[in-house]
Amino acid sequence: MNTLLNKRKEPIDKLAAAAAGRSLGAEAVRRMLRSPVAITGASITLLFVLIAVFSPLLAPKDPNEQYLGSLVRPDFIPGSQPGFLFGADDFGRDFLSRLIVGSQQTLLVGVLATLIGLVIGMIIGGLAGAFGGWVDTVLMRLVDVMLSVPSLLLAISIAALFAKASQWSVIIAVSIICVPIFARLLRGSMLVQRDSDHVLAATSLGVKRTTIVFRHMLPNSLGPVIVQATLTLATSILEAAALSFLGLGDPDPSRAEWGLMLGKGARQFLDIRPELAYYPAIAIIVVALGFTLLGESLREALDPKNRR
Repeated sequence: MNTLLNKRKEPIDKLAAAAAGRSLGAEAVRRMLRSPVAITGASITLLFVLIAVFSPLLAPKDPNEQYLGSLVRPDFIPGSQPGFLFGADDFGRDFLSRLIVGSQQTLLVGVLATLIGLVIGMIIGGLAGAFGGWVDTVLMRLVDVMLSVPSLLLAISIAALFAKASQWSVIIAVSIICVPIFARLLRGSMLVQRDSDHVLAATSLGVKRTTIVFRHMLPNSLGPVIVQATLTLATSILEAAALSFLGLGDPDPSRAEWGLMLGKGARQFLDIRPELAYYPAIAIIVVALGFTLLGESLREALDPKNRR
């Protein structure tokens, strides 16, 4: 009887041992693979990245060639027709090709703005969390001032300071409004690490402060920041589109970018051809939704409280 019970118990023990032996990263991947929300977000994000990277190859026509320019009139813009699935824009260029190529510029603006904000925010948050005292007080009051202004209003103010609107003015404006998010998050994570047992043990052993910060505190504080970067990427795309919509983006008509296409279509041609605003708006919404779903799923998967 005991032998039979032991045989039945062995598989259960093996499963329990396997679950207990999984790392947090492996367990997070397992949970994300079982989550429909995570799979949906990852699929949208991956599809967007692939389209953006290979957009010059995927575009059916030259995005700057005015194929239907002779048909464009002040009160008429050609719609969908054979060879032009989404019709043409106000210059007679293939709108589908420009929409595909525009994904590359949208991804570039979102990624660069997020990376710049991430680097600056990590420097500020890292210094505040590592040194504390007056350094923490001064840096965090600066961050509080930035957080006191609505993000879009702050981005508009920064973009308006440039003598000439360009793609880089949008990137810099959006990156600056991302800085407080990463700074506060990293600072809070490092404050938690500063009071942890392994940091206290290293301090008691006489380990140098810089070694403790870069080898113990900072690596263990990056998890929440990386997850937040995924969520911030969606916000950066929306903020960049908003600036372009308001006319603070790159004015070059030859550059295909979703925010610029949305702003131009909504402001000038909504009565003539509303599709010029609908298509880029839908694309921006879907991509932002994909990054948001992926980021939220990643945050839940990496939360140790959710481990089963």
